[in-house]
Amino acid sequence: MNTRMRICSPPQSPYAIPTLTASIFVSYIKFPLKRPGGVQHGIKIITVFCIVTRMHCKDVSVRDVDTELTEKNIGELMKDWKAYTRADYLILRNGGDHAVVRLVKENGIDLFRKVTGHEVISLPRDTVFVDRHDTDVVNVPAMASIQNEYPERTVVVRGMFSHMNFVTNVTPIKLNVVDNVPPSPSKLGVLVRKALSTGLIEHPIVPNDIIIDLSEKTGDVRTEAVMFPCRVSNLTADIPVYFLDEAPEIRHDVTLIGCGLSKRIFESLYKRSTAFINVCPMDGITDTDERTIVKCCRIKEGYVIEGNVAKVPWGATVPEVIDAINGLFR
Repeated sequence: MNTRMRICSPPQSPYAIPTLTASIFVSYIKFPLKRPGGVQHGIKIITVFCIVTRMHCKDVSVRDVDTELTEKNIGELMKDWKAYTRADYLILRNGGDHAVVRLVKENGIDLFRKVTGHEVISLPRDTVFVDRHDTDVVNVPAMASIQNEYPERTVVVRGMFSHMNFVTNVTPIKLNVVDNVPPSPSKLGVLVRKALSTGLIEHPIVPNDIIIDLSEKTGDVRTEAVMFPCRVSNLTADIPVYFLDEAPEIRHDVTLIGCGLSKRIFESLYKRSTAFINVCPMDGITDTDERTIVKCCRIKEGYVIEGNVAKVPWGATVPEVIDAINGLFR
């Protein structure tokens, strides 16, 4: 097994991921896909020698063989193997078994060149094949999420449009996403996943939701009634319910469940204080050593980074979340 291979850090990103894309095409020759605007998909792979290579769809070949995928048999296959000029990696498939091989080819200008050396990255016992028809196999966070399901394994993925890819030796990075519900699902959780799916974030990030459920807080209420910040939440309780955004006339002793701004609004409207349960997501962050993203009503636009915490507006957009995540992992 390839215990010497490691992933180094390219200059523009502190992380690199071996997401090598292949399309099953006529004769298994791979052609590049293009992003909107005509930019080719590409990622960087760095071996122990720290040689940087841009990987496109045609850099990986897929081939069915009728021999058992052992190191010895692969070595025999490679003796007479010719590879397309841009094919640097080879996914071998025998029935349900898969192996991944790095290729070294002789110099030249021919479209197909003799393989002069190879390195087995993984054999079937260390390789998992998954069908994920909704996965963009050139998307780094998406592939990191799959690697997270199969740690210490090489994962061959057939994704959207039947494009194939593999991921190996990647340590996914957790991003805590702290948010309130309802409404459900968590708005910030949805925004983060949309941001990760754009291809504009090149870090192997896996989101970890930390949810503060306002409905669960009603069990801590000791007054006749409860008040929530906004009716859009559609929250209910076994006691009378008020919504602060309606500025209602209050006929009960009430507990406000909300954040610091909700408390200030209440005191401004009613000229008094009241029982208060704090559900501010910022105050729900218990581990500042972990990278975290959170909504904050004090942020009007853009984002703010404080230590390992990225704050975005309560009405954040996908572009703002993309910028915040990239800023947090810069």
